[in-house]
Amino acid sequence: MLSAILIMAGIGLFLGAILGWSSVRYRIDEDPLVEKIDAVLPQTQCGQCGYPGCKPYAEALAAGDADINRCPPGGEEGIKRLAELLGVEPKPFGEGMAPKPKAVAIIDENTCIGCTLCIQACPVDAIVGAAKQMHTVIAEQCTGCELCLPPCPVDCIRMEPLPETLENWKWRYPVIPLRKAA
Repeated sequence: MLSAILIMAGIGLFLGAILGWSSVRYRIDEDPLVEKIDAVLPQTQCGQCGYPGCKPYAEALAAGDADINRCPPGGEEGIKRLAELLGVEPKPFGEGMAPKPKAVAIIDENTCIGCTLCIQACPVDAIVGAAKQMHTVIAEQCTGCELCLPPCPVDCIRMEPLPETLENWKWRYPVIPLRKAA
């Protein structure tokens, strides 16, 4: 019995060592450009660009398979930042797209029937609730992707633009750095 345990442990150690060696030997390094592009994108995972999330869109941009003007949540500022990062000229939004203000989903408590379809559609788990119970949105987690709107059978979800506060406002014009005296 003890010899069987030792044999199995030896086989496990041997196979573990092979897996460890192969993970180091055949490691695939991620493209640093993809990571930089992904950091610029708003991380709404909304799919409005035609890709299932921000990371696939970043991969397509890095490969040259997508235009920089396909992200409505990123707005004009997102296009400018992507253009600067990729060394291309900024372009206007793609056909049928327009920038959208940052918004959060609001569920009408009197109309919600608790079907859970919005919970299943939310890519960031910002909607909580139970079957046949009223649902609610955790505003701090909501990215404003609007993916919860189409599946709702009673149209009890609406998008409300976030008011501009000290925490979320941005300069409307580029900041010009001051020159240092020579």
